[in-house]
Amino acid sequence: MKLLRCLRGAAAFALAATLAAVVPLVCGAPARAGQTTLRAADPSVIRVGSTYISVQSAGGGIAVRQAASTAALASAPARQVWSDTHGRGEVWAPELVTDGGRYYIYFTAGTGAAHRMFVISSAAPDSGYGAETQLALPDGKWAIDGTMFTFAGQRWFVWSGWAGDTNVEQNLYIARMGSPTAPTGARFIISQPRESWERVVGNPFINEAPEAVKDPSGQLHIVYSANGSWSDQYCLADLRLRSGGDPTYVWDWYKSNGCLFGSDAATMMPGWDPTLHVNGPGHHSFVLLNGDIATSPPAGPTFPLMFHAVPKGTPYSWDNRYWYTGSFCWWGGTTYSRANVPGPTADTGWSLKFFE
Repeated sequence: MKLLRCLRGAAAFALAATLAAVVPLVCGAPARAGQTTLRAADPSVIRVGSTYISVQSAGGGIAVRQAASTAALASAPARQVWSDTHGRGEVWAPELVTDGGRYYIYFTAGTGAAHRMFVISSAAPDSGYGAETQLALPDGKWAIDGTMFTFAGQRWFVWSGWAGDTNVEQNLYIARMGSPTAPTGARFIISQPRESWERVVGNPFINEAPEAVKDPSGQLHIVYSANGSWSDQYCLADLRLRSGGDPTYVWDWYKSNGCLFGSDAATMMPGWDPTLHVNGPGHHSFVLLNGDIATSPPAGPTFPLMFHAVPKGTPYSWDNRYWYTGSFCWWGGTTYSRANVPGPTADTGWSLKFFE
């Protein structure tokens, strides 16, 4: 196991494949990274070269920060790159993505039932963005927390939305993208908040803030937030696409049997421990090179993570959320199971461990 922690790239992947069949991988020892001083929510952070770039809702628009480390982002100057000059309404959860040498920021804007997804783009991370374009998502329903990624040679867009026009529950949907700004085809549901541990807090019950990552076996994961974002039950859970599965087919997705990152022991997946320093961790960002899931980490080492949470001992509220720096790594040989569904009722593969 010590050898695995020291390996990188192809060597780590090869050794991981051998060991995973025998025992779950032990993560390299994480260094606890302290809280940033940034009082904000919904972090989105990528690394380009040696620079870390973040986006956030700020000042009725979107601001970009750049720094030499994730921890330094809080003190880096925020540069406004877009302002709501058309009265779009609330601006939520911008997501920074790179594609074809350009930067794309996807974000939600609107009020009430009118929240929809928009995108802006530029050749530079912190300047040159044009006017916003509304994404023509299939069915045109309420949509938040969207992000784009590429998997198996296809661009995909994943988001949280409503099935209809009323606020019953927030589901996770996926659709193909013909280009970074053009969805194509239908939307497909991949998750609904129907498990007991993700229905502790509702009105509505929610699955939101999906983030894609690829495991050491090449399988796709969508890590998302469950339970009310206004409560300390907020947590991260995982959807794992079975090997060779179809991302648009809901029964090819297997859900973790509990929260993987949360502060309530009762909702955690067996073998996963609750947080010690924060309450309600959620809406995270895997800090990947160029934001590309093809650069997801190998087994063994820990990699940077950003998430928002509320410090323990502080009343839980949206206004008390901070960005935190943390880390994550892969954990092998983990079974996700389900009952009364088409096809196999269990799937074993990689899961994730998260650290404050």
